[in-house]
Amino acid sequence: MGGSLAGLLAAHVLAGHADQVTVVERDSFPEGAQPRSGVPQGRHPHVLLEGGQTALESLLPGFLAELRAAGAPRVGMPSDMAQCQDGRWFRRLPATTHIYTGSRAQLEELVRRRVLANPVIGVVEGSDVVGLVGDASRVRGVRLRDRSGDTRGEERVLEADLVVDASGSGTKAPQWLTAIGAEAPHEETIDTGLAYASRIYRGKPGVLDGDTLGYYVYPSPSQVHAGGALPLEDGSHLVIVSGLRGDEPPTGDDAFVAYAKKLPHPLLHRWLDEAEPLTPPFGYRRTSNARRRYDLPGHRPAGFLATGDALCTFNPIYGQGMAVAAMSAVALRDALADPREIPTTRRVQRAVLAASRQAWDISAGADRKMPGAVGTAVEGKPADRAADWYLARVQERYPSDPVVGRAFRSVLTLAAPVTTLFAPPVARAVLFQPAAPPLTEPPAAPEEPEQPKQPEA
Repeated sequence: MGGSLAGLLAAHVLAGHADQVTVVERDSFPEGAQPRSGVPQGRHPHVLLEGGQTALESLLPGFLAELRAAGAPRVGMPSDMAQCQDGRWFRRLPATTHIYTGSRAQLEELVRRRVLANPVIGVVEGSDVVGLVGDASRVRGVRLRDRSGDTRGEERVLEADLVVDASGSGTKAPQWLTAIGAEAPHEETIDTGLAYASRIYRGKPGVLDGDTLGYYVYPSPSQVHAGGALPLEDGSHLVIVSGLRGDEPPTGDDAFVAYAKKLPHPLLHRWLDEAEPLTPPFGYRRTSNARRRYDLPGHRPAGFLATGDALCTFNPIYGQGMAVAAMSAVALRDALADPREIPTTRRVQRAVLAASRQAWDISAGADRKMPGAVGTAVEGKPADRAADWYLARVQERYPSDPVVGRAFRSVLTLAAPVTTLFAPPVARAVLFQPAAPPLTEPPAAPEEPEQPKQPEA
């Protein structure tokens, strides 16, 4: 259920274990790389983090070369961006990781083309799933209705040995499970009320190109307004501004530009004043974190799995969704291929959820500290609070310290586990070295790599 990234990649994995895999998509797929209504945040910034790159390349060998050939910008962090958080501008040290910042539509089209080339995978487009078929012990398919607009239209049944919910954050699967006598999952939620608006611009030559590819100001409890400009595949930039509940960014032309004045530095606003808008502003407000705990004990049927945003949704401001969709598909592949274990529904579901755990800890951990956050998981756990002191020292140091910065970026991009932050060289810098004085102005250019010292003659 669902033909976006999570659904396509799950279908790709399952095609190695089934005679027929059917992707049911409520939209009709566009020709080429075009946004579609079924991806409501598709017009907004997306980044592919390093953990997602590794997962996609594992699933679809050669994919990153295709992405580069299509023109997707590959941005070195922190060298290629002017970035700021809590009033600290980041030193533009040599890149230790790279992200892709091209449009969501481009990346999804490349994945769709690769996945649907497999003859085992079929597609039903323009159809809504309206319920599950089965009972409390096993799901045996789904009920479909053509999206003709007639809610009384005839339903039909699509039988299946396994149903995968990849229908996104608006999933109705919990209600459908209840309707067949099963138990809905417990939901953990954290909602900061963050809202954002995005618009594509083309800037003046020589400003956001060359050594500086983009700007970004990150939100924090002490600086709730955020925004930036990220490069797209056609040389334009996708600009985003964000604020919290009660101070949402507007979508009017002049008001959008004026809102950028709320950022702690005029850099983005100055750029917008001279740039040419190519699209109207689009707003987005569904940014809460939600985790559906299908892995916990409960009366739930075999033959049903959830993945992607239908399982775990993150505040999009952290750019984790595409990476987690790919990493979840790798977890599904590995769980099905493990010769040591029988791939029961609960065991596979736990493996898929585990693939999203680090992203959840990052997103939920940051958002529960934001003013006005509400939800069932805002309080966190004692272990979360115990780590706050150490992580606060990490965040003070990572904009300027090469050792701490490398480790923290590897964790944030889902390329390394959180334990990386406690490795001896990182812990020494965090515990015993003072934080460098913050840079109060954005560095104009990347720093040159340090040259190794030559031995004395």
